[in-house]
Amino acid sequence: MSEVIAQLSVSLDGYLTGPDAGREHPLGIGGERLHQWVFGLRSWRGQQGIKGGTGGPEDDLVAEWIKRLGAVVMGHGMFTSGEEPWGENPPFRMPVYVVTHHPREPLVKEGGTVFHFITEGPERALALAREAAGDKDVSLAGGADLVQQFIRAGLLDELLLHVVPVLTGEGGRRLFDNVGDKQLEWRKTQVLDAPDATHIRLRAR
Repeated sequence: MSEVIAQLSVSLDGYLTGPDAGREHPLGIGGERLHQWVFGLRSWRGQQGIKGGTGGPEDDLVAEWIKRLGAVVMGHGMFTSGEEPWGENPPFRMPVYVVTHHPREPLVKEGGTVFHFITEGPERALALAREAAGDKDVSLAGGADLVQQFIRAGLLDELLLHVVPVLTGEGGRRLFDNVGDKQLEWRKTQVLDAPDATHIRLRAR
């Protein structure tokens, strides 16, 4: 069975976004800083349809993650961030299952991305994503609420954290709020230290 993996950039104080995340500021005010480490990498740029970029261990890490994926699950808030959700040519190039309370027909974009809108909850979205992914893995893209639901339900197999050495301060969305009241243990399987982020791969026990 395919695994469920999430790769997320967080601040030292545990935030996924800056304050006031929404349509005007999809990553919150100043939230782009959490992702600067990836913007110049060859693998990330290639996924956006941009030529060039740098190689190295960080690029290998991202390229390996991209290669594993066969489908994506995301929350409604992540889908609707920005004025035009993900533009005409989103970077996914695979089926994306949006957990939502708003039913609508599938949205077909360029490059092979098709957004499917699932109103029966996260587990149904995951079942459909696994079917579409085949022998590949499912990316849990976010946002924070959906990741927390998967953690509480024990549905997240692997978490790749990119810890960026900044303090976001008040506001924003924290990754590990609302994950339940029982102790959770993760097994550390990889650590890659780089100038702009420390990358930690964790497996759920």
